Order: sequence, then C-alpha cells, then structure tokens
Amino acid sequence: MIGLIDCNNFYVSCERVFNPRLNGRPVGVMSNNDGCVIARSNEIKPLVEMGAPAFQLQHLVRSGQIHLLSSNYELYGDMSRRVQSVLEESTPEVEPYSIDEMFAHFHGFTPAALLEHARELHHKVRRYTGIPVCVGIAPTRTLAKLANRAAKKIDGYGGVCVLNAGSAELKGILQRTPLDDIWGVGGRLRERLAVMGLRTAWDLAQQDHKAIKRKFSTTLERTVIELQGKPAIDMNDPNEGRQRIMTSRSFGRLTENKAEIHQAIRQHGQRSAEKLRSQDSLARAVMVFLKTNRHRPDLPQYSPSVVVELAHPTDDSREILHAASHALEEIYRPHYQFMKAGVMLLDLVDANRQQLSLLDTPQSEAERERSHKLMATLDKLNQKMGRGTVKLGTPSPGAAWHLRCAHRTPRWTTRWEEIPKIS
Repeated sequence: MIGLIDCNNFYVSCERVFNPRLNGRPVGVMSNNDGCVIARSNEIKPLVEMGAPAFQLQHLVRSGQIHLLSSNYELYGDMSRRVQSVLEESTPEVEPYSIDEMFAHFHGFTPAALLEHARELHHKVRRYTGIPVCVGIAPTRTLAKLANRAAKKIDGYGGVCVLNAGSAELKGILQRTPLDDIWGVGGRLRERLAVMGLRTAWDLAQQDHKAIKRKFSTTLERTVIELQGKPAIDMNDPNEGRQRIMTSRSFGRLTENKAEIHQAIRQHGQRSAEKLRSQDSLARAVMVFLKTNRHRPDLPQYSPSVVVELAHPTDDSREILHAASHALEEIYRPHYQFMKAGVMLLDLVDANRQQLSLLDTPQSEAERERSHKLMATLDKLNQKMGRGTVKLGTPSPGAAWHLRCAHRTPRWTTRWEEIPKIS
C-alpha cells in the first residue's frame, strides 16, 4: 500500500506554527517580491482568489480583514524536512513529491492495523511539528491521491482515508470523482475523454489500458492501470504531469568528497532545468537534498535538505545552478558518507503567464530574451548532439539573493541545532 501525506495550507500553516495569533484568521502568502497571492488559508479563500495581485488587496490589509505575508522558503523547507523526519520514524520509505506532499510505503499491515497506523501518523505529525496533514492510503499513487482528496474534502474521514482494492468504498469514490480531479488529467484531456462518454474516474478505470494508449498516450495508460489498482507510475517518471520537478540519483559508491557531490548537484540541476523548459514552466524555488545510507547503522547518519528562493520565477539553468550550489554550501558537512543527492524545483508556474514586476525595465526584458535564446540554443544542441554535450561551467555569482519581502516573518529554524556533531 502507498500513502500520500499532504500538509494542509502548508505555507500558511508554517507561519501559524510560530505565530499562533494567525490561527483562525484570513491569511495569505505572497510570491517573490510580494507580487501576488500564492497560498491561502481556508478563511481567506472566500475573500481572495489565488494569484490575486497583492497591490489590489491593500485596502483589505489596512482594514484588518486579511493578513498578507511574504514568502519564506527557508522556513517552509525546514518545516517540510521536519514533517519528513516524523514520517520516517514510522516508515523508512518516504519519498518527497513536493515541498508539502510525501509518498510513503506501508508493507505488512492488516486493513484494520493500517487504518490505525494512518490515524497515528495524522496525529503524530500535528503533535510534533504543528502542521495539520491529511493521509490517504491506497494500492497505487493515483488512488492514494484520490484517498487523500477524500480525507481532505469529506468530514467523515477526519483527515484519514484508507482505500482497499476491490472495496465498495473505493468504487463509490471513483464513481463520485470527476475526471479533472484525477492526478495527471487536465482540462483538455477531460474534454477528449468526455467525447467518448467518460465522465468519472470509475468510467476511466473500466477502459482497456492498451486501447487508451493507442488513442491517447502512455501516460494516460498508466493512469488507467493505477485506477485499476496496479502500480504503474514511478516517482521520477519522465512522462508524469508535474507540479514539481525532481532529479536524483544514487552514487556509484559512498562519498564525502564535496567536489564530487557538487558535480552531481550541478548535473541534476541542469537536467531539472531542461525538464522545466520542456513543459514551458518556471520555478520559484530550488530544493537540494543529500542522503546517507540508512542501511548502514555503522556509519553516522545525516540526510539534510534546504530550499532556496529564486530572485524571480525562472527556467535559466545558470540561476538554478547558482541556487543549487548556494544550497549545497548550507547543508554540506564533512565526515558523512553520502549515497544520494537530488535537486527539486518547486512552485512551478506557467512560463506564458508569469507576473512581471512593476520595477521591470527595457533592460530586464532584453535580459529575459537573451536568457531565452541562450537556453533554447543549449537545449537544441543537446537534443541534436546528445544529452550533456553542452554543459554549463561555474555559475555566475551575480544573482540577487536579497529580495524585496517587506512582510517576511523571522526565519525560524532549528536546522543547525539538529545536525549531529562528529569529531
């Protein structure tokens, strides 16, 4: 069985952990440079739409009807790591899907024991981190997504939903789930499926997956297989519709060599940037993580991660690699034998709908155009000559790390206090 643990209103919840006065109040978190609202509490949703420009909401801020905060990715990344640490105490196989969602594997549980374990996790994460979560468990990742959605939307579940294969409960949820609420099924695909008379997840699950592959794609075929209760989607599936982009690999051998790890991080960062551009997206933040081998209890264990906010949403490999290198400098510690490293791009936005800054100048636009042409040329060469033919050298140190963030809360973190010391 596979579980999806999703942090509720994550950015706002992180802020509330350190400022309880925000509990129950309408709170929003703004994007880079306090541009627009990218995260909302339940209380603010009736008042403010997602993506609303912050300058249009100042009358609500001044009257005290809403509270807007600057984004604080260092805090959010640290809290994400805390949630993951709590989960790993109960299940060693935890896979981050995004900064606020994590998959976990559960083996050997009876249905009753699994439900009790899920409820315990739900309570434990809230108790130890202050972050409210919903837990959805099912035989596949796609079904775990639906279980998590049910846990969040249906009050009777109390934040925890376990769907067993072949159960009447699973059938009922599939029959009530519209197509566009299925993981990886977008609006255009929904319209094409509707022409075939398919309206719900149950309708799609009844289709022959090979016929779906012929008419649509391998990606949708895998979705059908997953809806039928058979795992078919891998975490790093290149065809998966992305809310985040992660590239990671295990090393051929354990290493504590910083230069080797840096080289791996740069390789993963450049590959992630290529994926980002291929789907016409921009990233607002970069997460870098390292892992030691948990199966080697004879070695010191240290598996850190950190999130670095980008100066502006970007798909430029140079800026992404600069941020990744900056992140590695923060979390690397000598005397640990690392077995894996990875880069995750977070908070993706449509490149064709990015919000420009009021401070932009003709020079800013010209720089974006140069960046676009350079990256397009780099991608074209690598596509023609083979991946990795053209690689970037040492990134320029000129990125602007200090952003305009007038409403950022203090950067609460205990990351460094929790790092084990080795003499």
